[in-house]
Amino acid sequence: MLAKILSGANVGLDGVLVTVEVDIANQGLPSFTIVGLADRAVEESKERVRAALRNCGVDFPPRRITVNLAPADLPKEGPAYDLPIALGILLSSGQIPSHLEAGINLEKTLVVGELALDGALRKTHGILPLAVLAKDLGLESMIVPKDNGLEAGVMQDLKVFSFENLVDLLKVLLGQTTGEPLPLQTISLNEDRVYEYDFSQIKGQQLAKRALEIAAAGGHNVLLKGPPGAGKTMLARAFPSILPSLTLAEAIEITKIYSISGYLSGNRSLVKERPFRAPHHSASHIGLIGGGNNIKPGEISLAHRGVLFLDELPEFPRQVLEALRQPLEDNLITISRASGSLTFPAKFILVGACNPCPCGFLGDRKKNCSCLPGQVSRYQKKLSGPLLDRIDIHLEVPAVEMEKLVDDQIPESSVQIRKRVEKARKIQQSRFDSGVLTNSEMGSAEIKKFCQITEEGMNLLKIAISSLNLSARSYHRVLKLSRTIADLAEEKNILGEHVAEALQYRSREEV
Repeated sequence: MLAKILSGANVGLDGVLVTVEVDIANQGLPSFTIVGLADRAVEESKERVRAALRNCGVDFPPRRITVNLAPADLPKEGPAYDLPIALGILLSSGQIPSHLEAGINLEKTLVVGELALDGALRKTHGILPLAVLAKDLGLESMIVPKDNGLEAGVMQDLKVFSFENLVDLLKVLLGQTTGEPLPLQTISLNEDRVYEYDFSQIKGQQLAKRALEIAAAGGHNVLLKGPPGAGKTMLARAFPSILPSLTLAEAIEITKIYSISGYLSGNRSLVKERPFRAPHHSASHIGLIGGGNNIKPGEISLAHRGVLFLDELPEFPRQVLEALRQPLEDNLITISRASGSLTFPAKFILVGACNPCPCGFLGDRKKNCSCLPGQVSRYQKKLSGPLLDRIDIHLEVPAVEMEKLVDDQIPESSVQIRKRVEKARKIQQSRFDSGVLTNSEMGSAEIKKFCQITEEGMNLLKIAISSLNLSARSYHRVLKLSRTIADLAEEKNILGEHVAEALQYRSREEV
């Protein structure tokens, strides 16, 4: 008898339907074969399934068993096919029905789960993309391990059944007990959060705070340059506290990335805060961009819709930094290997921090630089022109003066700044209707349509183009930055003062 159980595979961030076909034949010697481009983990499921069925008190047919994972040309990875294979064997051998009148209909159910040898169901990665797939296919329900129940339950119009072990599931399928789907979740993304770092903890640095507010409002990249101890790292770590709350679509997209990467830990069903990733400067090319034998997202995708903080930026390998150029421009990364290629989203705000020279005190008013001119030149050339050209805000962060450090006045809090940022983001959301969310994502068509500039502003920009030798990319980035500054000021058109402020954030090397 031939049995079919619906399951799924993760390809990039999307779920793809996989049909687990099980055929049990009376002819030939007893065997257990899995076909369909399965990896080592799927091949080993034969022993897990055999032991789990035996330890759960059901028969493992001593016959010729063939399992086909269709489509056959799609690579299958991981242990998530254990449960559908086990149910397919039980269904094909007639030990369970395909559906009961008041039970789970296996013909309209997506099944995912790893089996332990005693029949327990273990947590599986990549559940949320498969839940989205089940909903898109119009299936009625989904069966997952108990530890994945909350994650799958994010899909509101899908019945999610979660079980601790195979025995409990079999009781429901046989009608011995009634299986109840998980209750609908109440998802709230606007709840108040306590951040470890807050702008009220940072004394002085008013220009830096203003620049980071603009970066948060428009999604612009930032480079902080200054001597050691000036507060660059503190500013970067406080930056997420002024970013607006996630929308549900953004939260689901981020959660899918963390789910397939195996970083969705604990009882967290949804990533509700914007990611903040801070890899060490010894990070590899694959660790930052993504890849590997089984292609997985890298740090730039894990920072999607959040912040990627690269401290000590010149200390990163040149090859790693140059790999950021294309994602910073296209907001996605395509990883190509001999086995195929996958595309992951990579829309993040890059916050880089560096010293002006190896010793860190070049240009400092209180300490003298001890570096030779050649050392300074080599250090600064570690950051290429094309990479710096993709950073909208270049900011000098000087050492904080003693008077400001001991001042008892409490600086403006992140909550107050975030309110202005959210107001500017709402203006942008009402403006765009083509999938663009922030000013930094605008293409040439959106720039031409929405960056209306006054005559004074245009004259100032023309002077800047000729005197500062701005590239075409720099010109468009100045316009987008000016648009964000105008949004914070709630101005319809870009004024000369907005252009002037945007120009002061350009790299000194350009000036």
